[in-house]
Amino acid sequence: MKINASLIAAIYATQSQLSSIDNHLLLPSSVLHQQQWGAQELSICGNVAGASAQSSQHSRLGHRIITAKPRQSSVKVGKGLIPILEHVAKEGKAVDLQDLFQRFTFDSTCILVTGYDPGCLSIEFPEVPFSKALEDAEESIFYRHVVPERVWKLQRWLGIGEEKKMKKAKETLDRIVFEYIQKKREELSKGIQEKEEAEDVDLLTSYMSEDCKAVGLKFVDKLLRDTILSFMLAGRDTTSSALTWFFWLVSKNPQVETKILEELEMIIPADKMAAKWWKFDSKELNKLVYLHGALCEALRLYPPVPFQHKVPIVPDILPSGHHLVPNNKILFSLYAMGRMKSIWGDDCLEFKPQRWISEKGRIKHEPSYKFLAFNAGPRTCLGKEVAFTQMKAVAAAIIHNYNVQVVEGQRHSPNVSIILHMSSGLKMRVLNRWAE
Repeated sequence: MKINASLIAAIYATQSQLSSIDNHLLLPSSVLHQQQWGAQELSICGNVAGASAQSSQHSRLGHRIITAKPRQSSVKVGKGLIPILEHVAKEGKAVDLQDLFQRFTFDSTCILVTGYDPGCLSIEFPEVPFSKALEDAEESIFYRHVVPERVWKLQRWLGIGEEKKMKKAKETLDRIVFEYIQKKREELSKGIQEKEEAEDVDLLTSYMSEDCKAVGLKFVDKLLRDTILSFMLAGRDTTSSALTWFFWLVSKNPQVETKILEELEMIIPADKMAAKWWKFDSKELNKLVYLHGALCEALRLYPPVPFQHKVPIVPDILPSGHHLVPNNKILFSLYAMGRMKSIWGDDCLEFKPQRWISEKGRIKHEPSYKFLAFNAGPRTCLGKEVAFTQMKAVAAAIIHNYNVQVVEGQRHSPNVSIILHMSSGLKMRVLNRWAE
């Protein structure tokens, strides 16, 4: 079957007839726990069944994600990421940027979701059991997509192979998440809580608050666990993956780095240029058209979620004429689509940020059914703009203040997982641009 943007759009257009595994915000409950969501419970995708008061409550929580995460990220860039980069630059050591970005996004997301800073982003580079368990679970989930169901179910029954790894990962994730939930419940019972109106109140507190109870939203521990895992997966892995591939592509295309540097210098206030070192705020980041285009190019060529999976729940016919029956699987590769001449032209394999810039010098819009990095239609990623702001903050801070060089001799290939990580990380040397 030939994959093209119009076919993907048609598949999404018949969304009411498709049961979707939304891999950009993949609910761990759908694979790890097989838990059904009740009528009075919230979905990470933003669907609330019930009264308008519940919808209002969920809207407020969604707004908090959009406003709080850029603020948390900015703090983490200044107080977490930059000190580590300064340290490794001073020591002349190589650093695995993929690991660094995963720590950065993990801490930022954990603070937003639970209110606790795990402190993974530090010069000691502590071991992070949660991250390792999440990566193991992702690989096992991918395995379930590519082998017959009876095979992985047999492995689960025997306790071997990928299913053994999945079981251990689930135990680790459950233990850590339930500890967060119990700790938060104890704090709330003692009255140790910020007001609901406070800007920096975390989502776990919001979900467990009296306001949620007042409108009939009952959050049992298992639902809270699933919600936390959903946010952690969406907030940690996708952004860190995108940043890793972005810096690798920039290192291979020095002319792109030069243009990004020129754009960054243009938005720094004239009276601040002498200071050289600079951390950009969100208003300044919104002006970075070329950097936005470079990030979109990285997402096109290396989408954090490289494939999607749809299953019809009733018989249907695709625009291609293919007949579908329940339990048929529709797998389409975002990774392949980003490299198809029929979609992106003869230069589809080239890294060209200008592809995303209009003749007027503005950001060029591409249909979401063509550029699926943030999904499309009713399942478009809620955190799209937040993700761009976070990636721009990190990219601008590093490119303007440091010269990062790839350590030679590495093999840069994608990992076999539902998230497009680099299989062996991305080791780079960091040099301070403004060192005297």
